[in-house]
Amino acid sequence: MAKLFTEGTLKDLTLKNRIVMAPMCMYSSDDEGFVKEFHRVHYGARALGGTGLIILEATAVEKRGRISAEDLGIWSDEHIQPLKELVDFIHQSGAKSGIQLGHAGRKCSVTSETLISSSDIAFSEDYKKPEKMTKETIQEVIKAFGEGARRSEEAGFDTIEIHGAHGYLINQFLSPLSNQREDEYGGSLKNRTRFLKEVMEEIHQHWPSNKPVILRVSAEDYKEKGNHPEDLARMINLVKELGLDLINVSSGGAVHAKINPYPGYQLHFAEEIRNLTKLPVMAGGLITRGEMAEEALQNKRADYIYLGRELLRNPHWPQDAATILRDEIEPAKQYERAYR
Repeated sequence: MAKLFTEGTLKDLTLKNRIVMAPMCMYSSDDEGFVKEFHRVHYGARALGGTGLIILEATAVEKRGRISAEDLGIWSDEHIQPLKELVDFIHQSGAKSGIQLGHAGRKCSVTSETLISSSDIAFSEDYKKPEKMTKETIQEVIKAFGEGARRSEEAGFDTIEIHGAHGYLINQFLSPLSNQREDEYGGSLKNRTRFLKEVMEEIHQHWPSNKPVILRVSAEDYKEKGNHPEDLARMINLVKELGLDLINVSSGGAVHAKINPYPGYQLHFAEEIRNLTKLPVMAGGLITRGEMAEEALQNKRADYIYLGRELLRNPHWPQDAATILRDEIEPAKQYERAYR
């Protein structure tokens, strides 16, 4: 059997294969952040298509933490039941469920919201200037992440992913390109990691110890004075004992930067993070074919493979990959006749 289709275990969670749907904003909610019919169809289709783990799009722990006015939210207990119904459908469709807890910080594009960040530096001329977070505001957001974890557990998610990548709030603290603070939350690498550390500590007050926690990071800022894979590895090593089970390795987003994407362009970042932290990693980045995914797993460059655009194009990518790798996987019963 191809390694892509072997089971993976994270704490008490067993995944039927190593294929993960990456969180991707769908811009299909409303101003109150509720699940819509689109979300049920969209995520359910990928679950029926054979993906092992479905991670929902960035879901805001605060209303001012949305990336857009159409993002999902988890800042209210009213969000729990609709999310639970979505989770139940994903489970019934044969996949496990995760949710990405996020906060946009200075990259919130909702004009009615007051933007906050590690420092009072706008992301670009297209965004408002954020307010520099006070110690009180920092604690408010930390508490919001904890409440997001509590609601995620009540909704029945199998895992949560902390969004520390792509220039959003946690990444705004981690990157020296956006964090110009001179207090205990800025300056040194250890200080820039403090906000993430305190978020993780709060989350673990509300999230079961037998359920895994994933951290998504941008391993490369693509700027000389920004973060690079060795920096992220050091940051992860500062907090991994708090309870990290898998690192989702991406790149970019802290500032505008020139990126040269090519098939598998982020795999070497994942491999380096894996080697330096000794933690399992999830890798992706223009992985489109089963052979690419299998090579990364077999050569121990990654432990899981995440797919984004490719799963948007083809919800049944796992079946296509199995054909390419000359393997067989069990299709959803509704689609059995297509593979006989």
